[in-house]
Amino acid sequence: MKFCYIDESGTGHEPFAVMVGIIVDTHRMHVTKADWNDLLTILSDIVGRDVREIHTRDFYPGNGPWRGLPGDIRARIISAIFEWLRDRRHKIVYSAVNKEKFLQEFPSERWANEIATLWRFMALHICLSIQRHHQSLDRNKGHTILVFDNEDREASNFIELVRDPPDWTDSYYARNQRQGPLDQIIDVPYFGDSQHVGLIQVADFVSFFLRRHIEIREGAIPPRYADEASLVHGWAQSALAQSIPKSKIYPARGRCECADLFYRYAPACIR
Repeated sequence: MKFCYIDESGTGHEPFAVMVGIIVDTHRMHVTKADWNDLLTILSDIVGRDVREIHTRDFYPGNGPWRGLPGDIRARIISAIFEWLRDRRHKIVYSAVNKEKFLQEFPSERWANEIATLWRFMALHICLSIQRHHQSLDRNKGHTILVFDNEDREASNFIELVRDPPDWTDSYYARNQRQGPLDQIIDVPYFGDSQHVGLIQVADFVSFFLRRHIEIREGAIPPRYADEASLVHGWAQSALAQSIPKSKIYPARGRCECADLFYRYAPACIR
């Protein structure tokens, strides 16, 4: 059995939105949780106050409890967290959206009413990508539970979408006649508080830096300091190296209509 912990970045006024899932095997999950708590303890010692959660949007620019912590120290911590994630061999899955294109064009899509929101668009893409990847594994033991950060406005509608997925999503993973819809997903998605679920914080962390990578590569928001482009590129590549195959997320050839929907709204540098 696997758990996938999911959070997003860029659903405010940013030009791009990114959602990331951290896929964890149950037999290694307790070690990862303990290690993350140890990391928070170390960070608490550094800043001289209790750190129960890393809000990357505050940590990266040095706001809130991180004010006064030099930029080079923050960069070293970021690199250490990506190394921490790599060493645990967790896979990631992601979805990214060009928001300007989405806002202008998506309402005219034939399936727009069934998805309705940007959040549900990315969440459904994550779900379908996991389904497509995990059903292709030769020795995939068990299935996957999805755990999102709390999203009160979206939860009930998305649960219904996963419980009874529309027929047009079948082609994304070439569902056959004997196969149940989304049979790699256990039950319905769950929603938790990131303060109490450390791996949701990890998903937030990765989604933030993938979004920043896209902003710089697409020329939407220029680097804010001399080395930012190279540093963020390195961090993003570290995350993408742990991704499930891109062919399961953004297939370059032979896309069905469903896969092409997600492909068309993704920024070019990430698909």
